[in-house]
Amino acid sequence: MNPLQYSGYIFDLDGTIYLSETLIPGAREAIEKLKGLSKKIVFLSNKPLQTREDYAAKLTRLGIPTTAEEVINSSRVMARWLAEKAPGAIIYVIGEPSLIAEMTREGFRMSEKAEEIQYVIASFDRTFEYRKLNIALQAIKKGARFVATNPDRTCPVEGGEIPDCAAMIGAVEGATGKKVETIVGKPSDIMIQVAVKTMALRPQECILIGDRLETDILMGKKAGMATALVLTGVTKREALKDSNLQPDYIWDSVAEILNY
Repeated sequence: MNPLQYSGYIFDLDGTIYLSETLIPGAREAIEKLKGLSKKIVFLSNKPLQTREDYAAKLTRLGIPTTAEEVINSSRVMARWLAEKAPGAIIYVIGEPSLIAEMTREGFRMSEKAEEIQYVIASFDRTFEYRKLNIALQAIKKGARFVATNPDRTCPVEGGEIPDCAAMIGAVEGATGKKVETIVGKPSDIMIQVAVKTMALRPQECILIGDRLETDILMGKKAGMATALVLTGVTKREALKDSNLQPDYIWDSVAEILNY
């Protein structure tokens, strides 16, 4: 199958388009080729630590001109999903300023008063502390719903990894005895639905390109779209031998788009 047959292209970012501050060789040219063919493109990230504007600015700085509307991260997905479920709800966010800004922009009101909080949102939070855990505990005891941005246990950083959102989820679950109800980030179908709606396409008209079998490829498969695994990030070719998840394409990098 020719990978240029699709109308929409959904790209993971870290490990697929760039590594830290360095573009994957050929990524810029691949995106330019797709845009030259009038393909629709969006970029996905589970990280809620930066705004969509931040991601767009980074891509533009690295040589891929991008608007905020072309970026979908777990912060944006949470804001859109909850706006449909409970518009204007009173919320408490275990998270950092970018997520709080996204939720505020969507019309939600922040509160630390347990008796009025309707939703507790757990997210990747490098400022997590006992006070935040206690507010979440008291709110959930009084009936607040418990949701989260992404399921990642750790976040890769230079030289290793640091705790991600799953650590915050685990702390709240441990204190409350309640399981998180909904996680909107990859591999949730909630995130992929936002991507498809953003491009105004059907899943079968799209292909998802990413570097993780257990999130990117799983999410694309569940949505009924084509998938391409790139080997520039987390998943290596050996992992495919024992996996039930098999992408439609396996590329050394996104630069392979240039071969078609």
